[in-house]
Amino acid sequence: MSDGGVLRDRLRGEGLDPGAWSNGPGDRYVAHDHGYDKVIVVASGSIDFGLPATGETLHLATGDRLELPAATSHDAAVGSDGVTCLEAHLPSGSIAAPRRREAGTW
Repeated sequence: MSDGGVLRDRLRGEGLDPGAWSNGPGDRYVAHDHGYDKVIVVASGSIDFGLPATGETLHLATGDRLELPAATSHDAAVGSDGVTCLEAHLPSGSIAAPRRREAGTW
């Protein structure tokens, strides 16, 4: 099973239903937010998520996880090798604060 398959199974083991998305090298997302909480896991590549409210940048590489509460403004810049992520949505209020978790720690 690929690393992406292992990560997907881990998320499913938490009761989550992840979908996948990919972007090419250097792709960017402008600051935006969502009406739901979300969990993002990098299956391959890398991506930097910016949190404009705090000025923080969270770098995620393969296996890293980001938990974002609803209404958290964030932007993103894809790394030089592109990125494939697994993403699952939760009801607003399920996640208390943005949190980055390194591969192997979740």
